[in-house]
Amino acid sequence: MADLKKGKTVWIARHGNRADFVDRSWPMTAARPHDPPLSADGNVQAQLLGKRMKGQPVRHLFASPFLRTMETASHVAEHLDLPIKLEHGAGEYLNPDWFKRAPDFLSHDEIRSRFPRVDLTYTSRGVSKYPEHDEQTHCWPRAGKTVRKLVEDFDGDLMIVCHGATMLGLSYGLVENYLPIHCGLTCLVKIVWNGEKWVLELNGCAEHLATSTQPKSPR
Repeated sequence: MADLKKGKTVWIARHGNRADFVDRSWPMTAARPHDPPLSADGNVQAQLLGKRMKGQPVRHLFASPFLRTMETASHVAEHLDLPIKLEHGAGEYLNPDWFKRAPDFLSHDEIRSRFPRVDLTYTSRGVSKYPEHDEQTHCWPRAGKTVRKLVEDFDGDLMIVCHGATMLGLSYGLVENYLPIHCGLTCLVKIVWNGEKWVLELNGCAEHLATSTQPKSPR
């Protein structure tokens, strides 16, 4: 029987720069301080990411349910003309040092109003459970299990917009060795099934970015 995965590609991208990375006082007045949007330059990065992906034969686009990933994915979705599936298994590392409680997300009505390309009928394949005390033993396995389920459930090429920690977990869910993965803002990882195993073809590619500052943060 032919290998149905042969030639399948999984693209993984981190979100653009965050408002609270640019303005450290932003959380002090924010209604939802745990869920910052993109900064102005982060929106530019997301636009460049979308242009980079234009013409790629991606059939399914997934995004973490956090605001910055939905905003990033929206730029990509416009260039790919695809709906966005919100995937909790690709969500942020729920480190209790970053989150004092389980994060809440935008309501369906708010998402429908702000992100018309989001498919609210999609059922997330992965589950994130607060708290995740250790990145390697909680976050990475959760993300890895999620990406393997997505590859199993959806045909054609996939793209996932996520976070620094889950970019690692998603990549390690497919590639055999724990290679160093470069997770700069809106950088791209490309993983291809060659008929026998998943192969890392692009690692933190940032050629689509003109100039951008990459904050040294895992988030």
